[in-house]
Amino acid sequence: MPDDINAFVPGARVHIEGRPGGPLSGLTFAAKDLFDVAGHPTGGGNPDWAKYNPIPTRHSWAVQRLLDAGATLIGKTITDEVSLGIVGENAFYGTPINVRAPGRVPGGSSSGSAAAVAAGLCDTALGTDTGGSVRVPSSFCGLYGIRPTHGRIDVTGMLNQAPSSDTTGWFARDAATFARVSTVMFDEPIPEALPNRLIIAADGFAFADPEVGNALQPMVERLKGLIGNAREEIMAPGGIVQWARAQRTLQPSEAWLTFKDWIERDNPRLAYSVARNLYTGSQIPETERQWANLVRQEVRGRMRQLLPPGTVLCLPTTPFPAPKRGEPLSVAGFQRDRILCLCAHGGLAGLPQLSIPGSTVDGLPVGLSIIGGRGTDTTLIAVAQALAAD
Repeated sequence: MPDDINAFVPGARVHIEGRPGGPLSGLTFAAKDLFDVAGHPTGGGNPDWAKYNPIPTRHSWAVQRLLDAGATLIGKTITDEVSLGIVGENAFYGTPINVRAPGRVPGGSSSGSAAAVAAGLCDTALGTDTGGSVRVPSSFCGLYGIRPTHGRIDVTGMLNQAPSSDTTGWFARDAATFARVSTVMFDEPIPEALPNRLIIAADGFAFADPEVGNALQPMVERLKGLIGNAREEIMAPGGIVQWARAQRTLQPSEAWLTFKDWIERDNPRLAYSVARNLYTGSQIPETERQWANLVRQEVRGRMRQLLPPGTVLCLPTTPFPAPKRGEPLSVAGFQRDRILCLCAHGGLAGLPQLSIPGSTVDGLPVGLSIIGGRGTDTTLIAVAQALAAD
């Protein structure tokens, strides 16, 4: 199959048939180049990662899970360099094409996986989400995408960035396929019962561009109709910018520890923005990390308070649609900061979040996210299915 959208890593394409007769037989999938595939290098979006690290001898848990269920692996996809990016541009391998928003970025760091699914090259694809790397490309490419409850999905064989935030996620174009894949990944059927309370994050909607809030309003109204009991609440009383600052403290600090030995030993080639972020992480003092951990505890307490059993919260997945490709660093940096303000709760709270497509701004996709309490991942998928059927 030709790769006209630059979604797959350069070189010979990986192809592994799924187990015959499995629940996902007939489906194809791709894997972000952070997931080990036996006999093939894990590149991590950087030409020197595979050069200095051994070729894996076993599949990652997520890849093996899908193969055992019958899905066929058709390739490994481009990622932002060592997953340190949020817009989907890679200085070494280029930017996958977002067919839903021509001339715009696909979102990262699971850029190739989202682009491949959006273009119809595969039915589903594995991504990772540390600071928003499944949620953001889901919004920008008009896809279903999930960040599971932290720790629920086995990340064995997945290249880590910041372990206290890292998760495995996946994408699909339609609710039925998404539910089918999710049932396998969670080893749990999708429940029939829906939540009975909906919280609308007033500060999340206020932070997004007005056009995004307006575009998502019909979906919010449909959610109200499905769930019934709805109210507005401030998600982050201390400010979502403060939550984002805490995540921008913890995540780079952990990323530096993850890649420190490789950098010091092998002096790899790194794009300027990636090297800058890693260096910044190395310079964060312990006092800042302690403050950020206190904020994390505050976030978890607040979200527990907001999300008792039977409750979900909704907010825009991203504050704006996909930005233009090739923006200068000064522009892209501000965009990244705004995006992270609507994503920081994921790594801090560790709760499941599902981005649902269905709205556009000037023809460009934007997603609506729903968040539930720990372990309510499949309930969120039930809500997405109900919305799709409504």
